[in-house]
Amino acid sequence: MNRVVLVGRLTRDPEMRTTASGINQTRFTLAVNRRTPNQNGEREADFISCIAWRGTAEAIAKYLTKGRELAVEGSIRTGSYDAQDGTKRYTTDVVVDNFTFIGSGANSAGTSYQNSSDSSNIATTDISEDPFKDFGDEVALSDDDLPF
Repeated sequence: MNRVVLVGRLTRDPEMRTTASGINQTRFTLAVNRRTPNQNGEREADFISCIAWRGTAEAIAKYLTKGRELAVEGSIRTGSYDAQDGTKRYTTDVVVDNFTFIGSGANSAGTSYQNSSDSSNIATTDISEDPFKDFGDEVALSDDDLPF
């Protein structure tokens, strides 16, 4: 199973482009905080490259800006290409299927978007609801179960 759920902040404004075949694509990077602080007690973040297509790309480019907190759901895709200097470069991206606006200001409601070819599919939802409720039985973990 290749499923990813991330919550982070946009590191810059998303950029939407249209492919030669007329399909919209938006690339952005999420800064996702690590669960535990480093040895100096500082919180570190991973910078995750994300890509959205079609209606999802349009909605992200239209409504989101740098610093905005966002939850995304998607899958990991890897690829490679030959750079201009002749070296092979490898890529890893999260292809976004769904996203939820988080921390939208005055109220605690977020806005969710489910992937479709129509960007009018945006609906308000309550983000206090458990996002993992449909993933099966609850699993209890303690710090002793962690590998680090």
